[in-house]
Amino acid sequence: MNIGDVAAQSGLPSKTIRYYEEIGLVKPARDPNGYRSFSDANVHVLTFVAHARALGFSIDDCRQLVALWENQSRASADVRALAQSHLQQIETKIADLEAMRATLSDLIRDCAGNTRPDCPILERLADQS
Repeated sequence: MNIGDVAAQSGLPSKTIRYYEEIGLVKPARDPNGYRSFSDANVHVLTFVAHARALGFSIDDCRQLVALWENQSRASADVRALAQSHLQQIETKIADLEAMRATLSDLIRDCAGNTRPDCPILERLADQS
């Protein structure tokens, strides 16, 4: 199957599929004329990676997940540990975003937003301490 068909089936752009090939996530066969020839297994891997990326897994995490998925003797504990680590990273990002929101909300509340030049937002951003 050609890259256009694979893009339609996997929901990934052709450019992304080429990138995933370049970094070794998927390895399509090559026809004698040099064109990529994707198998159903390649489509499954690409769809799997697309789902993992939609959950925010990094490329390296996806590489590990694909290896675990393809390994029939894997331990589900390994998959769970990877997912738990990713969840912790997400929770840390959420906490950081909530702190940023609170700080920005305070700055906006403290700014009169009038025609005067003094502005606590700019003063806080310029504060070096």
